[in-house]
Amino acid sequence: MSELIPVVDHAVINVDDHLDDAQALFVRMGFQLSERGHHSMGSSNHLAIFGENYLELLGYEPEVSGKTAAPKGLWQPPSGLAGLVWKTQDADATYQHLQNRRLDGEPPTAFFRPVTLPDGRAMEARFRITRINSQRIPNGFSFFCQHLTPDAVWQPEWQQHPNGVQDLSGFVIVANAPESAAQVYSQLFGPEYALQQTGEGYYLQGGKTALRILNPTQLQRDGFTLPDDYNGEPRMCALEFTVSSLSRTRACLEKGDVCFSDINNALIVSPVHAGNVALRFRE
Repeated sequence: MSELIPVVDHAVINVDDHLDDAQALFVRMGFQLSERGHHSMGSSNHLAIFGENYLELLGYEPEVSGKTAAPKGLWQPPSGLAGLVWKTQDADATYQHLQNRRLDGEPPTAFFRPVTLPDGRAMEARFRITRINSQRIPNGFSFFCQHLTPDAVWQPEWQQHPNGVQDLSGFVIVANAPESAAQVYSQLFGPEYALQQTGEGYYLQGGKTALRILNPTQLQRDGFTLPDDYNGEPRMCALEFTVSSLSRTRACLEKGDVCFSDINNALIVSPVHAGNVALRFRE
């Protein structure tokens, strides 16, 4: 594999052992969430499935069947937005690419979680992932995911959200030195998909999701606030969603008693009201 095509598969919000609270909050915001899933590796999750991508609320249950779950899964991520996951059709070839670029973490790992489909059938959602070297991704993780059973994730009934969200359209990283933070992604995808400098940040289109790397000044100029644990190092901090109707989104937030701001024809929920991640909705 000489190159990778950047396409974001999903974003991961780490909720630690607060899965119940996170589930309730995102339902109040108008997301349709999957039933709680339990990975073979010990973590648990809820998903909000969109057109090309999805949002994952990842955590762990303090006790599963009387046994203590593995705290925080494999990566010990910070609370809030913590994972940027890319699509791949071949985890082994991607791992070789990562080795060639000196960005490899561990070899491909296989895991699964049981799923009940809308028609009542039971199946397993199966995946193979290969991770980017954790030393190159401060305050979080990034990996490539090969979906062996995509029908266990993308079901039309699961893609309908009361708040009108259609896709994850933006993934934002804040850093005091955006150019340095962008280097790992330039190295990963090469010159054909080089990050573009835009104002005080960098930009890479990954399918329907734009990766943006901004300094704190530009982030706040865009209407976002910093996560409470920001220390100047690169930090995944905000998600942007395309919605079918902003008035529909507003109605869901108001009904759910979720605080938000109306800024530049977009609705923004601050990190303090969304689990240490900023959320922006716009048509």
